[in-house]
Amino acid sequence: MKAVIETGGKQYYIEKGTILYVEKLDAAEGDTIKFDKVLMIDGKSGTPYVSGAKVEGKVLKQGKAKKIVVFKYRAKKKYRRTQGHRQPYTKIEITTVNA
Repeated sequence: MKAVIETGGKQYYIEKGTILYVEKLDAAEGDTIKFDKVLMIDGKSGTPYVSGAKVEGKVLKQGKAKKIVVFKYRAKKKYRRTQGHRQPYTKIEITTVNA
């Protein structure tokens, strides 16, 4: 079964066994997470969500992405600002997809 779920303001096309990196969720490693916001499952779309559909996943890891450099610059004004950012994420493996 294939489905489209929504979490963290983004949509993900998933099936059983898919590994996802999503916006940080409040769960410990090894916990099971249930996604109720299922937008589509096996070609059947909801308005906006499919009623009764659930997707479960297992948290594999909590972590931070690689650092990106944010550099602000104004030409000829001697203005330069450098800042780094590491986005937190949750790594999830999809275990079940129920219609």
